[in-house]
Amino acid sequence: MSRSAHPAGPRHADVIAEGHYTPPPADLNALDPKVWSRTVTRGADGAVAVGGIEVTRLAEEFGTPAYVLDEDDFRARCRAWADAFGADADVFYAGKAFLSKAVVRWLHEEGLNLDVCSGVELAVALAAGMPAERIAFHGNNKSAHEIETAVAAGVGRIVLDSFQEIARVAHTAERLGRRQRVMIRVTVGVEAHTHEFIATAHEDQKFGLALAGGQAAEAVRRVLKLDGLELTGIHSHIGSQIFDMAGFEVSARRVVRLLADVRDEHGVELPEIDLGGGLGIAYTSDDDPREPQEIAKALHDIVTRECEASGLRSPRISVEPGRAIVGPTAFTVYEVGTVKPLDGLRTYVSVDGGMSDNIRTALYDAEYSVALVSRTSDAEPMLSRVVGKHCESGDIVVRDAFLPADLAPGDLVAVPATGAYCRAMASNYNHALRPPVVSVRDGAATVIVRRETEEDLLRLDVG
Repeated sequence: MSRSAHPAGPRHADVIAEGHYTPPPADLNALDPKVWSRTVTRGADGAVAVGGIEVTRLAEEFGTPAYVLDEDDFRARCRAWADAFGADADVFYAGKAFLSKAVVRWLHEEGLNLDVCSGVELAVALAAGMPAERIAFHGNNKSAHEIETAVAAGVGRIVLDSFQEIARVAHTAERLGRRQRVMIRVTVGVEAHTHEFIATAHEDQKFGLALAGGQAAEAVRRVLKLDGLELTGIHSHIGSQIFDMAGFEVSARRVVRLLADVRDEHGVELPEIDLGGGLGIAYTSDDDPREPQEIAKALHDIVTRECEASGLRSPRISVEPGRAIVGPTAFTVYEVGTVKPLDGLRTYVSVDGGMSDNIRTALYDAEYSVALVSRTSDAEPMLSRVVGKHCESGDIVVRDAFLPADLAPGDLVAVPATGAYCRAMASNYNHALRPPVVSVRDGAATVIVRRETEEDLLRLDVG
């Protein structure tokens, strides 16, 4: 395979106007531990390994593109969250980030709970053996069938999102002879510092019942009157990929104020609050996420302080990390197909995946890192844009990054921190086959979600 350098134009092209410029790293072969899972190393031969297995071997055995998930790292992050919040709080893994039967089993073994957002996510959880009482069911438009399945299964909580849903869940519970535990999702009017598409606590959006205008208070009144429902607490989620705890402080203050209002009006102190998830991870070296211990202490301190000020007993706290657990534990490995320099701009590096396996760059303008993982290189840095093979000019995986100037077809590159919302949001655009998820641990690799095949897609096409 040729390793000759490609003419790349100016090595440090001026992309400041686009807002994405960063200087090249001092060492293109270095792997920043902030963005890679914990068992990732680069061996003496230059190839990157994870869980004791070289990426080149994984690519040969399972093909590319492929999501590679570090099981030890996933389990360690589960334990870190559980230990940080302790026995007096609940950690619910947000299944929407990535869910499979293997992941459910790991969560169960590590003592975490699970929240799901659809009937099929619930089916996966139950099929993998997660006890129903440790499952929470979210969603702004749960179907009658989904509600009945959840109530019949005995899920630990249903998070109510509308007045209509209050009536639906109560009717179903009464018909089945159950008393269903529920929480009310409220929108607290907090503008989280995140992309507008993933900010969820301002009032002009589809989730929850607003504190402003009294919707949340009216929802409490309705639930408390219904024999089929047991109101355990209030739920708030302010957005995703958040680094600043200030939004959580405002949210907690307003939720506790609602708890005080409920006590004053109804003589009831609700025993739980759920502050949601949304804590950010490091996608690039510039990101600086908080550790679970720091997050837990901050949230406990906020809630305790606000409850003392309101004369309330401190409720049991729940949190819902999804991305913060699975996001850093996986990377996507691709094979380079073409390398196309544009003089004076950058070099376009096309890989064998794209927006079908990672839509986040196109959807949210998300930023990622990328590295050559099949070998090392002493070549100069080349400003690159890693793009996919789909028929869209917006099919971008990594908008701007530096790769070695001798990058060539057949090289393997990997994009770290793709464990969350990549396989979960993957598509069959251009009839692409969704990649497998391969877990690695202690020198062994296991397919936990297999690669789709042409037969899979043709079987669905019944025309």
